[in-house]
Amino acid sequence: MIGHQTRRPGAHFLQLPGPTTTPQRVMEAIARPTINHRGPEFRDLTVEALEGIRAIFRTSGSVIIYPSSGTGAWEAALVNALSPGDAVLMYETGWFSTLWCRLARKIGLEPELIPGDWRTPVDAEAIGQRLREDKARRIKAVCVVHNETSTGVTSDLAAVRRAIDEAGHPALLMVDLVSSLASIDYRHDEWGVDVAVGGSQKGLMLPPGLSFNALSDKALAASRSARLTRSYWDWAEMLEANARGFFPYTPAINLLQGLREAIAMLQEEGLDAVFARHRRAAAATRAAVAQWGFETQCRDAAAHSPVLTAVRMPDGVSADAVRESALERCNMSLGNGLGQLDDKVFRIGHLGDFSDALVLGTIAATEAALAFAGVSHRTGGTEAAIALLTGQRAAQPGELAA
Repeated sequence: MIGHQTRRPGAHFLQLPGPTTTPQRVMEAIARPTINHRGPEFRDLTVEALEGIRAIFRTSGSVIIYPSSGTGAWEAALVNALSPGDAVLMYETGWFSTLWCRLARKIGLEPELIPGDWRTPVDAEAIGQRLREDKARRIKAVCVVHNETSTGVTSDLAAVRRAIDEAGHPALLMVDLVSSLASIDYRHDEWGVDVAVGGSQKGLMLPPGLSFNALSDKALAASRSARLTRSYWDWAEMLEANARGFFPYTPAINLLQGLREAIAMLQEEGLDAVFARHRRAAAATRAAVAQWGFETQCRDAAAHSPVLTAVRMPDGVSADAVRESALERCNMSLGNGLGQLDDKVFRIGHLGDFSDALVLGTIAATEAALAFAGVSHRTGGTEAAIALLTGQRAAQPGELAA
């Protein structure tokens, strides 16, 4: 027998900060027969998907859908709007902000990364100050991560927009929404974002494979004179084909069928209700973490992420040992620490399609995993979460933030 593995009975708890569990309705939509991507049925699908995803971004502007991971949409955002040697201002909030910076350097840009501590959000004032110093206007874009998936820290995008405006600087604002889209309140037009990057495998409840660029008119204008090489990622070709209901190359047809269904589910619940559900789950999880006696990686109460909680282990305690116990004894996957947080934190995802019962099951299984791994902690985390969800315990300041 090749690759023999002992079967773990029962449903697997996929409690990563993404990919998330795909609902049955979405799976059934993906499993429908593949249709002709040059025919009228697909044209209707394209129109519905594009209209629906604009509503999720809360924009009246263009949204482009790529058959790629979020990394592809990172690259698309940069190559369409910028030219070789352009300076790009970025802010270090964690692992994914540094990866975006690395990508920018690889494609011929000159990124400047404002250092951060991986525990607090973007400092909008620091961005504004750096832009005021840029008298020559070399900086062409400001790139920030909305929800840093490695740390569980959410940043205030409206504040970043105000900082740019108050500095009187013409730089584009580009944001990474990969783990916040459809999970955390986001207002593309209202907040004046020029390019937003999204992915399918988190709040949108789809498997990996689709990514997005939501665009402002200013970004589209910049793309007309940008000189970085682009072909597969070209906004102009995509928009021209989309206007006719099609794509310039073979799209991810079945994932688009799933996207249409996922958007319908989000609309049935209502985006505000979706966001409130995520905040409530996050508050319950943090109540449990506090009862266990641990810190969260995020130390700014107002910046706690609604979609994941990164739990810091005491010095000398392996976070990966807790994750291994969760998998082996509870059939549950928790997220690992990334970069400088390797083996120092484990990450509990609470995003996508979930209920209070799933949140409580995750917390109970995590508490059991701590015990199985021999990690010293206070018991009662599950009871603390129940008390919060049932209103017996009030949320603490910042617990329902973001």
